[in-house]
Amino acid sequence: MGMCYSARVKQNLKHLSRRYSAEVDWAAFEELYRRRAEGEDIKASRDLQRNFQNPETDIERRTTDYITRYLKVKKAEWENEIFVQRRRLAAAEESLAKRETKKARDDLRIGTKKVQTFLDRLADLRRGEPNNEDARIFPMMYAPVLVALDGRTVIRPMRYTCRLAGKPAEYDKRFPGTYNARRDSLDDYWREVYGRHHAVMIVSGFYENVPLHLYEHRELAPDEKEKNLVLEFDPKPARDMLVACLWDHWCRKDQPELYSFAAITDEPTPEVSATGHQRTIITIQEEYLSDWLTPDHLSKERLDQILSDKEFPYYIHQIAA
Repeated sequence: MGMCYSARVKQNLKHLSRRYSAEVDWAAFEELYRRRAEGEDIKASRDLQRNFQNPETDIERRTTDYITRYLKVKKAEWENEIFVQRRRLAAAEESLAKRETKKARDDLRIGTKKVQTFLDRLADLRRGEPNNEDARIFPMMYAPVLVALDGRTVIRPMRYTCRLAGKPAEYDKRFPGTYNARRDSLDDYWREVYGRHHAVMIVSGFYENVPLHLYEHRELAPDEKEKNLVLEFDPKPARDMLVACLWDHWCRKDQPELYSFAAITDEPTPEVSATGHQRTIITIQEEYLSDWLTPDHLSKERLDQILSDKEFPYYIHQIAA
């Protein structure tokens, strides 16, 4: 069972800037949204986009224009898809009125589902009130992370699924689990970036896939197929957590450059293990933030100490909606 880890990420850029004395790389965010507006497959959360609702500077206004252009295109695409699927439904209903066929039944089922999907997307586009899903990121989505560049703490967007420099682009599909970096593989697969390229992602909670039978502390019944639960974990008391991450910069001629990252995971805390899940993100103590982000001068022993002397939040969980 894959982890399919996702998280609720703090993405208010100006708040993060004040809270962690960091500079926002506004140009990097503008470039991200420009590339998306021009057709590149770039995914980002609603919360990240919300930073540009009330632009105050020229760069923020340009970014807002890119977002507006992109949403206008998506709205038109979804409205056209609804039109196409409704024609499909009408044809299927006309066919079924004459005689029963599997194709017409499939068209009716699939078309109905697709129409509802695009209606939901349009309704969500009109929604103004934020909700928990707006902050949630999944693998292959972009999120803001803290990094150290030229002696400054900087907030910049990176893709959550790390493609190491030198690896072929198809690694994203061949090895889709590289959004997590297991602690026991830091000196192996991640050795080129561990101790060199560190980042921190700020999260308030996370989600994990857990097999239902493990959650219920039982074996699979004969002929029972494994089912999946998505569990939402939140620290109690509620607070923001600094997730230790690794990142890298990938570039290749004639392809868009990529900044991407992975969250470091370790053995689970007891209450997470009790749900049937076997990994937990490492949340470092804030006093180690500066050292973690500037690891070049640190020994491997010191890095290991930072990861070992991690926070141990108590996680409560619920089955995600």
